[in-house]
Amino acid sequence: MARKQFKAESKRLLNLMINSIYTHREIFLRELISNASDAIDKIYYKALADDSITFNKNEYYIRITPDRENRTLTISDTGIGMSKEELDDNLGVIAKSGSLTFKEENELKDGYDIIGQFGVGFYSAFMVSDTVTVISKAYGSDEAYKWHSKGVEGYSIEPWEKETFGTDIILKIKENTDDEEYDQYLEEFRVKSLIKKYSDFVRYPIKMDVTSRRPKEDSENEYEDHVEEQTVNSMVPIWKKNKNELFPEDYENFYTEKRYGFDKPIKHIHISTEGAVSYNAILFIPEKPPYDFYTREYEKGLELYSNGILIMNKCADLLPDFFSFVKGMVDSEDLSLNISRELLQHDRQLKIIAKNIKNRIKTELSNILQEDRERYEEFYESFGRQLKYGIYEGYGTNKDILQDLLLFYSSQEQKMVTLDEYVSRMPEDQKYIYYAAGESVERIEKLPQTEMVADKGYEILYFTDDVDEFAIRMILAYKEKEFKSVSSGDLGIEPAADADDSTDQEQDKELFEYMKNILAGKVKDVRASKRLKHHPVCLANEGELTIEMEKILNAMPSDHKMKADKVLEINSSHEVFKSLQEAFENDKDKLNLYTNLLYNQALLIEGLTIDDPLEFTNDICSIMK
Repeated sequence: MARKQFKAESKRLLNLMINSIYTHREIFLRELISNASDAIDKIYYKALADDSITFNKNEYYIRITPDRENRTLTISDTGIGMSKEELDDNLGVIAKSGSLTFKEENELKDGYDIIGQFGVGFYSAFMVSDTVTVISKAYGSDEAYKWHSKGVEGYSIEPWEKETFGTDIILKIKENTDDEEYDQYLEEFRVKSLIKKYSDFVRYPIKMDVTSRRPKEDSENEYEDHVEEQTVNSMVPIWKKNKNELFPEDYENFYTEKRYGFDKPIKHIHISTEGAVSYNAILFIPEKPPYDFYTREYEKGLELYSNGILIMNKCADLLPDFFSFVKGMVDSEDLSLNISRELLQHDRQLKIIAKNIKNRIKTELSNILQEDRERYEEFYESFGRQLKYGIYEGYGTNKDILQDLLLFYSSQEQKMVTLDEYVSRMPEDQKYIYYAAGESVERIEKLPQTEMVADKGYEILYFTDDVDEFAIRMILAYKEKEFKSVSSGDLGIEPAADADDSTDQEQDKELFEYMKNILAGKVKDVRASKRLKHHPVCLANEGELTIEMEKILNAMPSDHKMKADKVLEINSSHEVFKSLQEAFENDKDKLNLYTNLLYNQALLIEGLTIDDPLEFTNDICSIMK
């Protein structure tokens, strides 16, 4: 028996295969099962062209046999088998694919496709094996042959005995090392779990002898091992079944079986698309976020299959970040895969699928919003923050797809409303969409800055999420209506000043200038308020950075502190203002005391930290004395 050598380039590729191409060693079983499935497919194609060949699908299967005692794992199939020449050509020259050759020579029909196009998947067996033995008998031949290799040293081919056509691949599993536990590939449970993970939807039965513990027939307290043959894989994936034959519980069971979440999804989306890019997808909109959803550890993505074979656990490129909560899978025959079938080559097909999925998710969320408002609000409570973050993160580029999905609490409706619902109720004379930001609805309702807008009869949106104002700044305007904070220096509804007001303002100008000097470095200006009616004081802001945004940014870990341009507004109709005027005329020390008290009072109203709490309490005590 003469030993043959791999070609020099094949030796280098084999070494690369074992050490670099595949990132996960467990992939080897997926590759060998895919090759076995291809071998059965080839008989199917021959039967289509040759009436003398009968193809009874029930007679074709793949068998996996782990043998711990002999440290072997055998993958057998009842496929087309290989002749001596095919063993030499297909296995002796790495990256020469017999499947690709067969595909090029035969017209594929009935939606079947040959997966193994690269000719390298077989050699992934060497990642876990010291030696690989292939015993094969070609369909229609009386002769069988054994191909044997220890890797880069070369291979041998010799005549062998095999009763039926097909192929047996026998792996001699490596011994454990400090870094790798190879015993796992001899464990029945582990092998079964890998089949379910990667090859559950191979179209032919994958059989194993499965051991279970059962009570002995003549004893209730004694147990014995019972071995029975089982078909491990599901074969027909749910996404290839007719939608009319499926019920909601079928999708819910699939959601649970795939461990997409422990909740009950609020919506499933079943997509079957044929055209320039053909694919099937089942997507789920969860009810509740996973525990790590709003952390850096959370990994988004959909399961990606090619012809029912799992290629990637989480393909992040199929989902935009703002829809990262969506779970599910995509199966397509049209994707361009790299040589290891683990990674996608980023091409036009992938982008088309991702775009279609994004638009479909938007459509389904819009439908839920319109048809089942209560259900949508449950969803929004869990994932609304992610939608708003999508607008902010994309600097407004995603606003067209997301803005109509947003909800905010309404001062008038006292419930969550959409931007469209708000605008549809706006009086003709209302120029802006008004909003107020704060930690909670209860706190915002008590803000003095809301008085003028509310008295005007205008609706106010309450922003209680830290991302709200940042997202709205990216939207800029909705249906040509700009957003305006109730704390803005210019609300656009202030009454025009008359002659008497101008005289009063001139008289009080020195007072406000004096107070501004007292608060130098703390406020940009001190002025009479046009928005206050009942409250003595409030803070307004000027510029792009609002007071609420300042609070949020400064809560983040950073050495650089942000500062909004604050304006201290005084209610000139309040009794407190008379005390300020009298102190300005008669007692500057008291004016200093009053000014600091009002400023700290305004900070507390906004939920801001007082610079010197001790000084503040001493000032209160001074007033009490």
